[in-house]
Amino acid sequence: MSEKIDGDPAFVLHTRPWRETSLIVDVLTRHHGRIGLVARGARRQTSSLKTRLIPFQPLTLSWFGKSQLRTLHAAEWQGGGLMLRGHALMCGFYLNELLLRLLPDGDAHEGLFDLYAVTLSALNALNAPSDVEPVLRRFELDLLSELGYAQPLGHLDNNDALQPGSRYSFTLGHGVTPWQRDTPGYLGKTLLDLATGDLSDPITLAEGKILMRSLLAYYLGDKPLATRQLLIDLQKL
Repeated sequence: MSEKIDGDPAFVLHTRPWRETSLIVDVLTRHHGRIGLVARGARRQTSSLKTRLIPFQPLTLSWFGKSQLRTLHAAEWQGGGLMLRGHALMCGFYLNELLLRLLPDGDAHEGLFDLYAVTLSALNALNAPSDVEPVLRRFELDLLSELGYAQPLGHLDNNDALQPGSRYSFTLGHGVTPWQRDTPGYLGKTLLDLATGDLSDPITLAEGKILMRSLLAYYLGDKPLATRQLLIDLQKL
């Protein structure tokens, strides 16, 4: 069934050429989730869409068509665009790749849209590359929660309380269990901090990064994230 949508807030996640002069644009919209749009003629030098369909800029989009063949009708810049640079820019592309890989087409998440906008603003305000870690961990935690993949981190799998100074294992499907020495160990404080969103402790950030990498790898499957590998390579330079 054909639909016509006017003025939905959106961000561009990715674009790719389509035919001679057009683009396929993957976008995150506030009321319709992640969708793909055909931007006809957007690659022409005279197209007004050419300078608007870029990542990290707040837009309102209008489109029409069937669910798998939507055509972009209009894109309006909403002002207040972000100028992500360097490490923050790569982190922004990392967020985009996570959304492209994990968010189903047409699955609306207004809370996730707002979270994405807030996270972009936080990246834009970074003073140093090291400040990015809590921003990314918070987004990853909230993303999994929004998608229904949240894992219980604040107690053992039998609901017993965690001891901050003790080490524990974490297994998907079971949750937090007593530490098994052949598995990664996480301090109880780390797990409690992650459960409450307290990312102020460097140890929590370091161990949380290992845990989130494991959780995301499970949901992403065998294909690794291109942006994550690029960030790792950049840190080696």
